[in-house]
Amino acid sequence: MSETTGTFVVTHAESESAVVRDVDTAQVHTLASNPGLELHDVLEATVAPEPPLEVTWEVIDVEERRTVDVIDSDLEPTTHEKELAADAEVGDLIQEERAGTGELHIFRVPEEDIEDAATDVLEDEETVARAARLEAVRVEVRRSADDGVLSVRYLPD
Repeated sequence: MSETTGTFVVTHAESESAVVRDVDTAQVHTLASNPGLELHDVLEATVAPEPPLEVTWEVIDVEERRTVDVIDSDLEPTTHEKELAADAEVGDLIQEERAGTGELHIFRVPEEDIEDAATDVLEDEETVARAARLEAVRVEVRRSADDGVLSVRYLPD
């Protein structure tokens, strides 16, 4: 194996080791040591297998490090987000680019399932990986049971 450069999200972190996943290829790398990484850190980095067995990896260069905050907001989706979802069927996903950086993901969800859907998004590792791909540092989850709308806002700051 050889070294790999890319964007990685920390999916597991302990004092002596960590696991990172490439957000583009989904390849998982177990690190033999933890160079101060925490869960949900995002690295623009290079990792390489550790000799002689090459079963664990080490971080050999970090170009950028940031943390993705996943926020369970007490705010409702915006009027604009509710309007986007108004004509959608239950289960539909509406994606809209934000001005500048980031994206909005709006879902139509049955009223009785809105809390479970929000919890799924908040706990899903892919939420952080998607944020990393979109160069977001904050993910804000908003919901309105009355309207059956769940919005996931991938924000640059």
